[in-house]
Amino acid sequence: MSTTTSVPAGTYGLDTVHSTIGFAVKYNGLAKYRSSFEKYDAALADGVLTGSADVSSIAVDEPNFKGHLLTADFFDAENAPTITFKSTDIAVAEDGTGEVSGDLTIRGVTKSVVAKGDVSTATDAYGNERVLFEIATTIDRREFGINWQNQLPNGNDALAYDVEISVSLQFVKAA
Repeated sequence: MSTTTSVPAGTYGLDTVHSTIGFAVKYNGLAKYRSSFEKYDAALADGVLTGSADVSSIAVDEPNFKGHLLTADFFDAENAPTITFKSTDIAVAEDGTGEVSGDLTIRGVTKSVVAKGDVSTATDAYGNERVLFEIATTIDRREFGINWQNQLPNGNDALAYDVEISVSLQFVKAA
């Protein structure tokens, strides 16, 4: 990044209507399986971005599949019901591209990650100050203890180890 600008000061609450937290992982060697979390929270306070997602709120319509994702093979929701993130640095270039570094915790394992994308500010039609983070990072799920795997008939892995985590978080400055 070239010249950086600062993230606006103050306390911002999450606008859940205009926000999402999701992930994508290649499955069966074909396409990415995508899902999201329906219960989550995030905040931006004095330049620090924090967030959490309730693992049991993973958006999966098929009950057996959802049940498997919540077991120790994947998210281990019984022992680790929440995914959390706390930024350690937010760098925003003049063109609005941003890098958010921080600590991501999944299944009780915390790793440093860097998410990249767009960070922008605006005033909405009602005069509210807003901040938007549209950022993504890719993690190796094995680093967080998500090791499940099956082999396809051709010998390839059924589930990729790289998982893309993407968030679109819109915040409104507290009055």
